[in-house]
Amino acid sequence: MDQTRIRVLVGKPGLDGHDRGAKVIARALRDGGMEVIYSGLHQTPEQIVEAAIQEDVDVIGLSILSGSHMTVFPRVKELLKEQNAVDILVMGGGTIPEEDISALIKGGYAEAIFTPGTPTTDIIEWIKRRVKQKEGQG
Repeated sequence: MDQTRIRVLVGKPGLDGHDRGAKVIARALRDGGMEVIYSGLHQTPEQIVEAAIQEDVDVIGLSILSGSHMTVFPRVKELLKEQNAVDILVMGGGTIPEEDISALIKGGYAEAIFTPGTPTTDIIEWIKRRVKQKEGQG
């Protein structure tokens, strides 16, 4: 399949009902030339991974404000591995403590975590750079 635009799924896992940040990121990514699929609120990791595979995305962006990041990120990575979809990059954002960010990245559960206040241009550039790197490895 000819894929000219980067495809990103923005997911809101769990019971967290606050999606303003996720919608801001989704719009910024669209404005940055990416195709964005927003999963909506209250998605399970299984639903997010299934949608990501069906939509043939390059990146899953998880927006988590509920404190469930230490279980959601590992579960998403586990499901991607089970589905032979480890080429999908996983990033996230939200209110995640610095020590947990380090643990998620060092554990291989997320390639990057962006906290509130990160310029959207930084996120767009990170995605473009990482997808280009990934394609170079393929």
